[in-house]
Amino acid sequence: MQMPGYIQIEPVGQCNLRCQMCSIQFRQDGPPYGPPAFMHFETYTRIIDQFPGLQELHLQGLGEPMMHPRFFDMVEYAASRGIRVTTNSNMTLLNDRKAERCVTCGLDCLHVSIDAATASTYERIRVRGHFDRVLRNLERVLNARERLRSQSPHFHMVMVIMRQNLQELPDIVRFAKQWSFEQIFVQHLCHDFGEASLPERYLPMRDFVQQETLLNEDPEHVERYFAEARTLATELGIELRLPRIRMRMHPPGTPGPERCDWPWRGLYFSYQGYAMPCCMISTPDRFNFGKITDQQGAELWHSAAYQQFREQLSSENPPDICRSCSIYSGTF
Repeated sequence: MQMPGYIQIEPVGQCNLRCQMCSIQFRQDGPPYGPPAFMHFETYTRIIDQFPGLQELHLQGLGEPMMHPRFFDMVEYAASRGIRVTTNSNMTLLNDRKAERCVTCGLDCLHVSIDAATASTYERIRVRGHFDRVLRNLERVLNARERLRSQSPHFHMVMVIMRQNLQELPDIVRFAKQWSFEQIFVQHLCHDFGEASLPERYLPMRDFVQQETLLNEDPEHVERYFAEARTLATELGIELRLPRIRMRMHPPGTPGPERCDWPWRGLYFSYQGYAMPCCMISTPDRFNFGKITDQQGAELWHSAAYQQFREQLSSENPPDICRSCSIYSGTF
């Protein structure tokens, strides 16, 4: 099996109101519970160096990547090796200097997390978020791109669709056109946290998903807004990706990579260096293959534990943690 060409790394693990703006505090990395939860730069470079065929790197986790004091060094380190580097950001921590570094560091694409087209809905979903600050920071990067005569980083939007923002989907398309976004990636809440072994502190997340998911909504009601958004996106020249409304079934004998290709094409590393099958697992306490600092990259990728995971995912009895995942069910 070839080494992975895609890797996702979590530079920052601390999940607090400042970086995630999430009212459900299920993770206790970083202050006030402990020291800053930043990936050591040496761990980061070890990962990059251990996978020489790496083609694409995405910097994203449960914390805001730009909180890392060496975030732009991370981008430059990978980009200088010919790796396409992308990241996700809630766009709350920029200033003029960082906006310019977004353009000069080699970052190819900036995926901006925006879940609403109005301040009231945005700030209800993202607790302690400031919609006007996001707009101001978008403008900073656009101005830097224009000043430096660069087309990168490209702007892609990521929107989590749920009951409380469904009606704003068409306005999100108009917003994207106004702010020079090329693509909108709309996804459902990614995981229902339905595995039997779920740690108790994740139960509020499970409850939130059950309350907000569109998978239990009337399909015709959802499709009404999806159809309007599709029409607008076509008219405005914006690529719009919408999720499935209903789960898909895997016929017996479906190959593993057709169920979910993550374990065959890419790796996810937490800020501590733990390797996980994908980003949907979120935190290594739910599942991991050990630390990159304790083993070689090729050893990890070809390990017996990893191979067993792939074999189980290829079977009619997939890992419990995959059963409740939206990628596996086709609703991501």
